[in-house]
Amino acid sequence: MKNEKNIWLPILLATALAAGVLIGGSLNFDDTPRKFFSSNSKKEKLNRLVDYIEHDYVDEVNTDSIVDITVNKILEKLDPHSVYISREDRQQVSENMQGDFVGIGVSFRMYNDTLSVIRPIQGGPGIKAGIRSGDRILFADNDTLFGKHLRSRDLVDKLKGTAGTPVALKVYRKEEDTLLTLTVKRAKVPIQSVDAFYMLTDRLGYVKINRFAETTYTEFKKALDTLMRRGATQLVLDLRDNPGGYMGVAEEIADEFLERDKLILFTKNKRGEVRKAFATARGDFEDGKVFVLIDEKSASASEIVAGALQDNDKGVIVGRRSFGKGLVQREMALGDGSSVRLTVSRYYTPTGRSIQRSYDKGIDDYYHQFYERYHNGELVTADSIHVNDSLKFTTPKGRVVYGGGGIVPDVFIPLNTSLEEEALNYVLENGFLSYFAFEYLDKNRSLYSGYNEDEFVETVDIGDDLIEEFIKYGKRNRAIVGVDFSRIDFSPYEDSLKKYIKATIAEQLYGPDAYTRIVNTGDHAISKVIELSRNDNDGAEVDNSNAEKLEIKKD
Repeated sequence: MKNEKNIWLPILLATALAAGVLIGGSLNFDDTPRKFFSSNSKKEKLNRLVDYIEHDYVDEVNTDSIVDITVNKILEKLDPHSVYISREDRQQVSENMQGDFVGIGVSFRMYNDTLSVIRPIQGGPGIKAGIRSGDRILFADNDTLFGKHLRSRDLVDKLKGTAGTPVALKVYRKEEDTLLTLTVKRAKVPIQSVDAFYMLTDRLGYVKINRFAETTYTEFKKALDTLMRRGATQLVLDLRDNPGGYMGVAEEIADEFLERDKLILFTKNKRGEVRKAFATARGDFEDGKVFVLIDEKSASASEIVAGALQDNDKGVIVGRRSFGKGLVQREMALGDGSSVRLTVSRYYTPTGRSIQRSYDKGIDDYYHQFYERYHNGELVTADSIHVNDSLKFTTPKGRVVYGGGGIVPDVFIPLNTSLEEEALNYVLENGFLSYFAFEYLDKNRSLYSGYNEDEFVETVDIGDDLIEEFIKYGKRNRAIVGVDFSRIDFSPYEDSLKKYIKATIAEQLYGPDAYTRIVNTGDHAISKVIELSRNDNDGAEVDNSNAEKLEIKKD
């Protein structure tokens, strides 16, 4: 287990970030890419090589795959965030950033080789047609949706289609032991980027954003307006685990907190052209206090918001040092359905700092630097954070901030790195707990039929018997969980385990808002913010610099 302790956390962090920067790289400060066509012998060399392989090589070769590999290798030599998006992946990535897709609107998983509905999505056509959690969808227009050979992507393709077109579904409803025929008219289905919003105290609101997509500002504004009507004069903006997204959306959200003409950020390209983004007069929370939660997986647009508020002496940044991505990408089509997101400029926070980490030694070293944060203790103790004193900047009110490697928080919250907690995190990250919750609800869904979301969150308790059932389930399904449960003593962390089991059940019953509300119970960062909120009587400002407050190390 000791060796596993050293491996699990950096792997989990790296996996989340690797997926995140692909999405987080989509920062659109300019939607009109320039096209350059020129005759160049070196460019022609690549074209000729592919032609020779295609026509003369002794074996049949998929030249498309060769081109894809070549493009990826070229981009790897540039920087870590210029990425190639294949034709197959482009639609999925685009939908994720657009904030919606056309389909039947269900969250599902393959359970015992059958498409099983976890939850119909609120606002989607499936729930209107009568699809329920636990339903098994067996056929779609006579296409079979069960069997070991089917991949999730194949199933999605069968259920997606043109908006307004009907699809006839054969659905088995286990609780009624009956086969139903339901016709669903495909429509746009929202992909929520605001996971949750609710009141933490009578004056402190909370909003969690999971990425910066096209619809994020609209979702955020709706949440903010609702919280303000409920009496929020302070706000927690939770950007933990948020890999980024569109720059323009980050600017809009920062604008809600900053007074007119305050600089949000500026960008600079290779020709020295500078673009500045300023706050407008439309911000609705300019007089409110804001606390921004960040961690090592907060990147890109998340860092834009945190940096803009920190550099303008607005708000308190709470958590751990962010990822450190200060590059801007523009998506450019390659003519065959694929595209490239190419780094076209750097962005700088209002004080003039770039928070981009160095990638001079290549991509492997770049991500190794990230792993080192775990090994050098930075995620556990504030005094292990290393900053470059030559990259020191000062805000208008005298706060000391640093460039060169992410946003350093004003208030540090350590990561829990105990062995059992890491094992639990691994179980959560690989989806195993979600499998358990689905099977549990499949047998016990009727137990919660009389609860609404608030009642479930506030009154339902998870007993010791369910903990024992979960551990037995883990031992029986070691191949799925990837951890030997027989070697883990979860007894010191039963409260955490109960919380996550309850949250996962709630998510499958009600959605991500319920999950977030439960998980946040006892969260150290949120507890700290509530304490700061109650103690702060004259504005969400930080009296001392990061260096004084955190005792960080200077290189």
